[in-house]
Amino acid sequence: MTNAPSPAPPFGRALCAMITPFTASGALDLDGAGRLAAHLVAEGCDGLVLSGTTGESPTTTDAEKAELVRAVRSAVGERVPLVAGVGTADTRHTVELALAAEKAGADGVLVVSPYYSRPPQDAIEAHFRRIADSTGLPIALYDIPGRTGTRIEPDTLTRLAEHPRIVAVKDCSYDFLAAQKVISRTDLAYYAGCDEHNLALYAVGGAGYVSTVANVVPAQLRAVLDLFDMGDTTKAARLQQRATPLIELTMSAGLPGAVTVKALLDGLGLPAGPVRAPLLPAGRGTADGLRAAYEELTAG
Repeated sequence: MTNAPSPAPPFGRALCAMITPFTASGALDLDGAGRLAAHLVAEGCDGLVLSGTTGESPTTTDAEKAELVRAVRSAVGERVPLVAGVGTADTRHTVELALAAEKAGADGVLVVSPYYSRPPQDAIEAHFRRIADSTGLPIALYDIPGRTGTRIEPDTLTRLAEHPRIVAVKDCSYDFLAAQKVISRTDLAYYAGCDEHNLALYAVGGAGYVSTVANVVPAQLRAVLDLFDMGDTTKAARLQQRATPLIELTMSAGLPGAVTVKALLDGLGLPAGPVRAPLLPAGRGTADGLRAAYEELTAG
């Protein structure tokens, strides 16, 4: 017996929230980005999210964001969808970034709710509708109240689902009941944005995940979904559990995912480079702990 996945997720099932590689001097490493993207696709990612939080979008320029889309598109061709993070605190700027991403060759855009100003729900809804009306690309809404200061309420998501170009949600709300409500009420493709929820959300009708940890173990995380689809839910759960130490160290150790992932990628010889200020690199103890958890997960 197999478990059929959600029909035709718009951006794939196993998406990586890709880091943005920089050179030793801190410049954008377009060659490294292309090589990393090709590696991630070869290892099982069927979609890539560029210039998200893990991609250090707050410290890359508008021009760099467009250059990154073009470089990754050149490296992976049309094999996988590319979703470009375009969310800002400014509606007008977000529209500009969405149009630039479309021109650069993105297949969709990821739009976080406006941060810092903490707009009420009617203003958040108007923000998303204006962006959706401005681009021809499909849109994934990004609900991460821990960073933005406001959540996208289930009723707001239900109304936004009526827009033909709003097709997905990256869920970092840590509100599992709310996620299930929206899944049951709409056709939105719901992606887990927190790696500890990858299997749980998929099991109740989610579309897959947008994963930071997939930068380093793309095949293992993809296997969790594949095992579930094959009906081997016990093995899927065990593999998800085996990944827990690495997920915890990567995402819950008090450091942003960009910092921890880059520390591990550097040790594995994959393109990464430094983080940009105000972030600081991980210390030796953190890097050693990450490597140990990685080796435990990937051994045998």
